[in-house]
Amino acid sequence: MTDVSVGRADEFADPGRKVIEVGGIAFGVFKLHGKFTAYENLCPHLGGPACQGLMLPRTLDDVAQDNVNLARSFSRTQHNVMCPWHGMEFDIETGEHVTTKTLRLRKVAVRVDGGEVFVTVPDRKHQHVHASFTGERQRPARDRSQPL
Repeated sequence: MTDVSVGRADEFADPGRKVIEVGGIAFGVFKLHGKFTAYENLCPHLGGPACQGLMLPRTLDDVAQDNVNLARSFSRTQHNVMCPWHGMEFDIETGEHVTTKTLRLRKVAVRVDGGEVFVTVPDRKHQHVHASFTGERQRPARDRSQPL
């Protein structure tokens, strides 16, 4: 694994991010509330560039016991990033999908040293299996030219 500088900590907006590519792997490096997190830029749903999507505060719904929506507001502390392909939203601090906790962005180690932000890049690419909306693993496509 290799540590790569992605810039000075004070150059990041808060909330803010940079998307970089190193060794054929793209990463999103986020700054939120002064803390840095980093993820591979690969949505677990269908492989879209999740870290390049909109960053927005989490939507909060106040719902009555009879499931009537009473009010909608935006979180002042939690921000999500929304994959531009299908709108899947992930918590920037944890990488978890906002409703299906089994779906998450793949975390990358990030640290600040001497005012520089570094990510730890894996030595090689790894195989990524996309998940469905329910969080179940999808099976590889069957070769239809072969009998069952």
